[in-house]
Amino acid sequence: MIEAVGLTKSYGDKTAVYQLSFQVRPGVVTGFLGPNGSGKSTTMRMTVGLDEPTAGTVTVNGLPYRRLPNAARQVGALLDAKAVHGGRSAREHLLCLAQLSGVPSSRVDEVIDVVGLGEVAHKRSKGFSLGMGQRLGIAGALLGDPPVLLFDEPVNGLDPEGILWIRNLMKQLASEGRTVLVSSHLMSEMALTADHLIVIGRGQLLADMSVKDFIAHNSQGYARVRVPEDRPDDPEKLRTALARAGGQLLPEEDGGFRVTGLALPQISDLAHEADVRLWELSPHHASLEEAYMQMTQGAVDYRATVDARSSLQPVPQGMPGQGHAPQGHGYPAGPGHPAQAQGHPQQGYPQQGYAPQPMPQQPGAGYGTPPPGGHPQQQPWPGGAPGAQPYAAPTTGAPTSDSEAAR
Repeated sequence: MIEAVGLTKSYGDKTAVYQLSFQVRPGVVTGFLGPNGSGKSTTMRMTVGLDEPTAGTVTVNGLPYRRLPNAARQVGALLDAKAVHGGRSAREHLLCLAQLSGVPSSRVDEVIDVVGLGEVAHKRSKGFSLGMGQRLGIAGALLGDPPVLLFDEPVNGLDPEGILWIRNLMKQLASEGRTVLVSSHLMSEMALTADHLIVIGRGQLLADMSVKDFIAHNSQGYARVRVPEDRPDDPEKLRTALARAGGQLLPEEDGGFRVTGLALPQISDLAHEADVRLWELSPHHASLEEAYMQMTQGAVDYRATVDARSSLQPVPQGMPGQGHAPQGHGYPAGPGHPAQAQGHPQQGYPQQGYAPQPMPQQPGAGYGTPPPGGHPQQQPWPGGAPGAQPYAAPTTGAPTSDSEAAR
């Protein structure tokens, strides 16, 4: 079990965690939720002895982490999947951890298979994808078969199969009687994985309850109602009947209605008594995400805004680089380029430098076929070749290739 009592951590004048008290019990998956900067990672670091609390205590099975005998066999943690020497293979990394904590080397191969890295076990970890790095970090946490496990954003970078695997793994570990604490920003995944929630905001405890209770306390269920469109008086008749019973009817954007304050059977009875036909009467239960947003809306430090793009000027039409590439780049138009041969003006930027002289056309000659008698003698540039490469070797006599003719 993990227990925090009055846990506080300050960095200069910045208080990351303040008077935080909670318990993480064995046998259930406990979700650790909170906005960015709320103190989740700092709390986890204090739990495993990486940061010293400014005040208060956090213990694992009754002892601070640093006083646990062979702590690596008592607590497994994934806090930073990148904390791996990139030059070591996955197996070498885990073997180092095993030797430090007195775990037999045969256990290394077991956890490699558990996390699905058997095919890349001997490859250097610097070439691993984000998801593969996460799997390696999870393998390190499982290495000592510890009774207490902490995972900070374990599904980052995992594909759908990997997310399903980690979800089932968390549940399996908890079912074995272990203490499992998981932090995540994926509310949909926490709704499927966690049994209990600890929610913090700006370093302080906001909620410590089951997922079901958390949703019930921080959201309001309602009923969806839809009436026939060919009976325009029915909405008002239904609103009047529901209001007398203490309910409220609110219009929805799609033409339906939201009813609050009354149970579904009562709504059905009231509609029948008012001679209102219902085409839809369905319950709506709030999601964990909706409840979480309702709970933490006042504890968010980093809020996004709409991009007004007010400082950007519209790009003028017809600028080079838009649509088709402008003419005039690469080889100039000449024989074999009808557009230029027919007198079309050159588009875009003017051709830079000096272009190679065109070769005369020979009947029946294709690309790469020299004309009879070799290439014709080129006339020398007056005063030398202005466009010649400064580092090219000087040539004498007739050029022997098209590239030399270009010089």
